[in-house]
Amino acid sequence: MKKELSNALIYPPVLCPLALTLDVIGGKWKPLIVHLVSQGVNRFSLLEKQLPGISRKMLANQLRELERDELLTREIFAEIPPRVEYSLTETGLSLLAAVMPLYEWGVQHLAHKQPRHTAIQL
Repeated sequence: MKKELSNALIYPPVLCPLALTLDVIGGKWKPLIVHLVSQGVNRFSLLEKQLPGISRKMLANQLRELERDELLTREIFAEIPPRVEYSLTETGLSLLAAVMPLYEWGVQHLAHKQPRHTAIQL
């Protein structure tokens, strides 16, 4: 006999702040992109080099979504060849304040996972 799912909780982003946050930065690339842009990696080719494994299409989509959600701005410079740079908006900077504790937790977690005889420093 199947259990009824009618009582299951659903957290739509319009009602739940955590669901909204996860909807905006969901996936493995967006938090990394926000962090990299905050560190000065602000051009498509630089982001692509810093994110091994991301396809050009996926990077373009993620940047477009971050721009749509007003976390990034895209500035096009009228040069030949054209140059595009990304920067964090005030909203993006406020999200960065939430992402940085995750980064710091990762630094601590990596420190415990590294073998004690290595010389790797973060």
